[in-house]
Amino acid sequence: MIRSELLAALADDNPDLRPEEVEQVVDIFFEELAQRLSEGGRVELRGFGAFSTRERQARQGRNPRTGEMVDVPAKRVPYFKPGKDMREKLNKN
Repeated sequence: MIRSELLAALADDNPDLRPEEVEQVVDIFFEELAQRLSEGGRVELRGFGAFSTRERQARQGRNPRTGEMVDVPAKRVPYFKPGKDMREKLNKN
């Protein structure tokens, strides 16, 4: 699902909201999620999962085109851990 499909589905489920209002709600949700993660926080959505960040150490990498060794700096990367309900839905038979 892409962002426009999400907006359309939310607009269909909430006919009392204008499309601009639905878009504003989605924008606020993602901005707050990104802001919280950038501060080193964690965002938990019960039944869905939890978003957090993990630290990656600096390392030596290799440019695949030239084979040259390059320094890759340390960085934080986003991490998602699905909740129990999400795992159960994904593994239904």
